[in-house]
Amino acid sequence: MSKIYNKFNFHKHTFCVFKEVDELKIEALKPNHNSKSGSVYYFTEEGVYRVSNHWGRAANCRWRLDSDSKNVNQRTKVGYANWTDFYPNNEQENLFYIEVNWQINEVSFQHKNNPKYQGKEMLRNASETSKVIKTINELLTTDNWAKYLDFDDLDVLRKEIVTLLITTSKTFLEIKRNYTA
Repeated sequence: MSKIYNKFNFHKHTFCVFKEVDELKIEALKPNHNSKSGSVYYFTEEGVYRVSNHWGRAANCRWRLDSDSKNVNQRTKVGYANWTDFYPNNEQENLFYIEVNWQINEVSFQHKNNPKYQGKEMLRNASETSKVIKTINELLTTDNWAKYLDFDDLDVLRKEIVTLLITTSKTFLEIKRNYTA
């Protein structure tokens, strides 16, 4: 049975991806809570609006803002999440999987309780997930790692290696050995 989140417990060891919304959504609402870090919260029956200039790690939570802008931590943004969008978070359990948006070469992580999770991706704890994301970002943004590898098309190679990093527990060095001449 999964935990039910609400205004009393959503801020205790949770993972959530808030969706950026227009400030007009909260115009008629009164704030319910101001955090010590300056974030403002507006509670509804269905979920919570968060007004903040910092996203990512928030105390013992991992809250990300799904936004079209790249620099979400430089300006105050309004995010909304339903109570059902919150999932349990801790540093030890294998709760996270990695996904890549190939159109914009962007890597992110999601929670295993996310309804989009299909079981193909490897589940990792927060620390392992962070390490693999760092490696994938390097693979997506540079090409010096491919210098001594045997391949015909760098984009195909990149996608093959990243997919293996996402779906297996193999390290980049283990995968790379299969492509040496």
